[in-house]
Amino acid sequence: MSRWDPWRGCHRCSEGCKYCYIHKGDARRGIDTSNIVRSEKFSRPIEKKKNGEYKMAPGLVYLCFSGDFLLEDADEWRAEAWKIIRERSDCTFLFLTKRIERFMECIPSDWGDGYENVVVCCTIENQDNADRKLSVFQKLPIKHKQITAQPLIEAIDIERYLDGIEAVVVGGESDRNARPLDYAWVLSIREQCIRKKTAFYFRQCGTHFIKDGKKYLLQVKDLCSQARKAGIDYEP
Repeated sequence: MSRWDPWRGCHRCSEGCKYCYIHKGDARRGIDTSNIVRSEKFSRPIEKKKNGEYKMAPGLVYLCFSGDFLLEDADEWRAEAWKIIRERSDCTFLFLTKRIERFMECIPSDWGDGYENVVVCCTIENQDNADRKLSVFQKLPIKHKQITAQPLIEAIDIERYLDGIEAVVVGGESDRNARPLDYAWVLSIREQCIRKKTAFYFRQCGTHFIKDGKKYLLQVKDLCSQARKAGIDYEP
């Protein structure tokens, strides 16, 4: 598993961005997140060793996790990034986006019904965003689709959008002022996935977590491990 950030930086664009980890991390380092810059490691996936082999191993690559792959500011660089993705057909590139409505403007001319080595994750956080974004997402020519409901900030019904979706990832918000995650919301999405035979993964609890009506304050370091302990992941 590798990570490739061809550019970095982002702009808040939805309710889920309120306590974004990118903005918080940049603030601690004195970096202006709104300044979108091309990475010095833009060509990392195709860099080679002296023997001609790629330095980056084949397998899963998390793409653009310090920004958004469909960000308007990166339009001038994206064609080159697609070229690299085509060349590394031995890697599977997975990216999350809050800008799924821009997808058709951002694909290469040879996209067709999608690249086999690209997984697109549409990010949602509430019912309004789910209805608006997933109604677009379900019609797009993408071979591998996932939904990321993280941070989940209210109960949502997405069952009608799950046809053709390979997996749904759910998680809470991590911040001392975070909006709470109710475990009942998580279980509801899980049941929707089971009915549609869609894989489900509970990625992390929220800092403020509610279970059976009881409120818990969790440490950030424990959010993922506590979600794993729940043992509710589902793979059809």
